[in-house]
Amino acid sequence: MPFQQIFDVENLLALVTFSLGWAIYSFAVDGTALSSHGLSRRMNSQREIWMWTMLKRDLRMIDTAIMTGLQQGTGFFASACIFAIGGCFALIGAADHIASVVTDLPLEGNFDRALLETKLLGLVTIFIFAFFKFGWAYRLFNYCTILIGAVPMAREAEADQDAAERAVRRAIRMNQIAARHFNSGLRAIFFGMAYLGWFLGPKVLMLTTTIVILILARRQFFSEANDCLAPDTEELR
Repeated sequence: MPFQQIFDVENLLALVTFSLGWAIYSFAVDGTALSSHGLSRRMNSQREIWMWTMLKRDLRMIDTAIMTGLQQGTGFFASACIFAIGGCFALIGAADHIASVVTDLPLEGNFDRALLETKLLGLVTIFIFAFFKFGWAYRLFNYCTILIGAVPMAREAEADQDAAERAVRRAIRMNQIAARHFNSGLRAIFFGMAYLGWFLGPKVLMLTTTIVILILARRQFFSEANDCLAPDTEELR
């Protein structure tokens, strides 16, 4: 079926609003000066402090335990995305039944099979994107574990400080890159929740997109978690 027969102007506007909202928010959080005041950037600074503190420890079981926790959390979300993708494909197979049920509800918009299948394929795309982000983050956290193992012990670091510092910087950078991809995957899931509003109509999609952006922005810049990581020159609430 031709594209213009599936999407009317209102649905197309809603989809563009959703896509631009996701893209603009991601750019603001990751690629602008505003990001320096966000929770993710401040946590990156704490990751750096963690690695430099690790260099001074002779026993690093606590560091390996932290990395195990990071990997397990990433693996959990990757597995959840696989189940979500499978569920979406099951819904595509029942598109006719879903469309007939939704048509009987007092909702606004067009609920024909072609549009419903297109929406479900879009949801599949979001969860596939999230899965690849989580899968890559899991692998990078694994690489970071190896780099942590390559950091010299405290006594050896004193003998060759330059080599020790280079090893720590590599581990820091790998950990931060892994965290960035993990955050991107988690953000995709949040926007996937907003995307569900499209099944209730284009206006609902624009509303849910706005709500999710406001929630994420508040948690990133105005939450108590962000306040507790504020620099020492700022007053903690």
